[in-house]
Amino acid sequence: MAPSFEDGNSVFEFVVRRGNGVKGLVDSGLSKVPEAYMQPPKERIDKENAVKHGLPPIDLSKLDGFGPDHDEVADQIVKAAETLGFFQVVNHGVPLHLLESLKDTAHYFFSLPPQRKAVYRSDVSPSPLVKYGSSFVPEKEKALEWKDYILMQYTNDDEALQHWPQEIKGVLLEYLRSSIGMVKKLLQVLLGNFGIKPDDPMIDVLIGKKMLSMNFYPACPNPDLTVGVGRHSDMGTLTVLLQDGIGGLYVKMEQDMDYGKKGAWIEIPPTPNSLVINILSNGKYKSAEHRVRTTSTSSRVSIPIFTMPKETTKIVPLSQVVKKDGTALYREFVLIDYMKNFFGNAHEGKKSLDFAKINLT
Repeated sequence: MAPSFEDGNSVFEFVVRRGNGVKGLVDSGLSKVPEAYMQPPKERIDKENAVKHGLPPIDLSKLDGFGPDHDEVADQIVKAAETLGFFQVVNHGVPLHLLESLKDTAHYFFSLPPQRKAVYRSDVSPSPLVKYGSSFVPEKEKALEWKDYILMQYTNDDEALQHWPQEIKGVLLEYLRSSIGMVKKLLQVLLGNFGIKPDDPMIDVLIGKKMLSMNFYPACPNPDLTVGVGRHSDMGTLTVLLQDGIGGLYVKMEQDMDYGKKGAWIEIPPTPNSLVINILSNGKYKSAEHRVRTTSTSSRVSIPIFTMPKETTKIVPLSQVVKKDGTALYREFVLIDYMKNFFGNAHEGKKSLDFAKINLT
């Protein structure tokens, strides 16, 4: 018989404290979403009225070399970063068999017995580099997110091999290694647009810290009432996201565009063999608000890589950008302080950016 969840506290106990995760709810034979996961109407995703993103992915193979093809692709990258803040790339240099292996590995990991995953809960994890959990900050959320995840911080290969879960560490390290070249190419283009010619040490500072996550969104009996991830914008320099073929990523448009109006939500449908990129820089490149819906048909996985400076790095808008824009939109801060604010609060759109924003009024 499926367990009965009459209030949020019992759900919290089952999902978070016992480490069963949302998958545990589904495996228990749940026929309807518990009240703790029911989002307020304004936070629910209206997939029927969302705009469909129809732009083709950007072919990164054309960045190799010089000439009109290189310049055209560089312009596409800059325009996408300046407008929507998200774009898809193909021919990115990450082996296609690896992308499939990553998705298979994620499904395998989340199918493991609850006790195997629960050893990495934040309150008992044997390493600060690994955290398994459900939702984002469940203690502070008005409604829980329909998601389980395993989050790994990368310091070096030796520590990853020692501390990351045995079942996933090999494929995740390969994913990270094969993605870094692409990340550096993209940063060279995006910084070059500001008149900066970045050398390797500068880029190494911008991506000195990496975090990887495997996200699992179990099939949901009432997807219209829930969200997989609530409204938020990412922290860090640049995010690389692998979607599976199911899709569910929605991005909020911050300006009028050919295919939709400012404030509308646009779906980023999965393109075979592609990766999704998003980035931030003093408001010039959009730190787009985005969220993830759930589905009743099958479970979904996504695997992001988050790149950012190291925690002790002082963050300040690039002087070239401030000179070009005429003003700095964000104050100087140490990244660890921003991270504590980001991970210490529930998802609430772009509110996390208020921590560093300068009030110009």
